[in-house]
Amino acid sequence: MPTYDLLSLGEVLLRLDSGESRVRTSRQFTAWEGGGEYNVARGLRRCFGLHTGVLTAFADNEMGRLIEDLILQGGVDTRQVKWVPYDGIGFAVRNPFNFTERGSGVRGAKGCVDRAHSAASQMKPGDFDWDALFADGGCKWLHTGGILAGLSETTAQLAIEACQAARKHGVTVSYDLNYRPSLWQRRGGFAAAQALNHRLAPLVDVMIGVLTDDEPAAISSNNDPQDIFAEQAAAMQRGITAMVTRYPNIKTAAATLRRVHNASRNDWGAVAWIEGAFYRARNYPQLDIMDRIGGGDGFVSGLIYGMLTGQSPQFTVDLGAAHGALAMSTPGDTSMATLEEVLWLAQGGDAKVQR
Repeated sequence: MPTYDLLSLGEVLLRLDSGESRVRTSRQFTAWEGGGEYNVARGLRRCFGLHTGVLTAFADNEMGRLIEDLILQGGVDTRQVKWVPYDGIGFAVRNPFNFTERGSGVRGAKGCVDRAHSAASQMKPGDFDWDALFADGGCKWLHTGGILAGLSETTAQLAIEACQAARKHGVTVSYDLNYRPSLWQRRGGFAAAQALNHRLAPLVDVMIGVLTDDEPAAISSNNDPQDIFAEQAAAMQRGITAMVTRYPNIKTAAATLRRVHNASRNDWGAVAWIEGAFYRARNYPQLDIMDRIGGGDGFVSGLIYGMLTGQSPQFTVDLGAAHGALAMSTPGDTSMATLEEVLWLAQGGDAKVQR
């Protein structure tokens, strides 16, 4: 059994990107792979050079094999993928699609997801041999999150089983809360999602986001981005303090900070609680955005890289923010950044031409 730096448990979708056009009017699409949990594994492999794998399921047809090929191009190990027989129609099992337009200026990015009856949504406890995967140092880190848990009742139970098994074997567990209203609108909404997250929280070492019982409210302020970031960071710190007090097993908690001027320009930053202290990443005011999808996942992979390689807490959160910023400078859900670019930016570098 190979030794993984990280295994990611989640659904991987085929993203069809309309580029500068709109989904409703486009005549051509670029194919990418993407998924909240998977994007972290892909960033850690392609940018940071770590050995990662994906735990997911596909319907065994040409579309599933296309997604697999895209994953392989990113260097992520696919040997743990579950292949489900396809009936030729898709009545029983399908592969998921995500039609996405990037947005521009006053027109925000927009996604249209077609994921019902996906193979990943039908994953269940018992599908993976956790003892074989985690025993004897087989894996250092498990990453999963609220998107996987929100797909179905069985994937929620699978998330719990995976986190329990990881803790049994001393594998670090990170969990991205990643609430998606569309996944929970028929299953109890925000309250049901948070009830599940409270069941998972005692099993988590690194929490991405803030677990509260209240839906997040918009922060209003004047036009000074520093004021808004200060308010966001203060709110995050209050929430994190309450969360880690309730769940002392959580050793690290982190969240991104964002102010949207328009679809093409955001203020960007991050805050993290590491080893009992808060750290703020370098701010990126007026950051030009090519494709904002996957920026948060880029932050998570940079954060995990810093922790796995023993970087200082401050540099760890700076790595995450830098990688997330670079991930939003290219198309697709996943990062095209190099480690050298991330290190340069995290250390205060700029965008001057490099020759």
